[in-house]
Amino acid sequence: MKNTLCRITGILALAFLATTEVARAQEPVVANIPFQFTAGAMTLRAGEYRVQKERDYSSALVIRSTDGNGATMVMTHAASINAPQAKSKLVFHRYGNRYFLTQVWSAGSSLGRELPKSAKEKEQALAAHNHASDQVTIVARLVTSNH
Repeated sequence: MKNTLCRITGILALAFLATTEVARAQEPVVANIPFQFTAGAMTLRAGEYRVQKERDYSSALVIRSTDGNGATMVMTHAASINAPQAKSKLVFHRYGNRYFLTQVWSAGSSLGRELPKSAKEKEQALAAHNHASDQVTIVARLVTSNH
């Protein structure tokens, strides 16, 4: 009886942790991006951006300038790593002076979102003669959904 109770408690604890992590991965992040960048097919100017899922359990991300001067929606797919992230962050691929948003991570979660390479990024990769892109990381902050 004790073993069964311990197993049930353990399973419930793991389910709670998984639910908490998924909820954390859904929270919006805000970052000040100091360069023009491309997300999907849209090129956005430097500035502060809020990045969030379009709806819970949607694979679309909405990227909106906090001053209202730019927005786009991009399709993404799930990404995961072994350990929860210490900080929220946006990850970009850089080819020369062109930046492409590639990943979004939330602090406290090992689940993130990854953008597929856009046609523009593929074009830049070819122009770089198969040189690997640089990776640039911008630290973001989590915000509550109602702010």
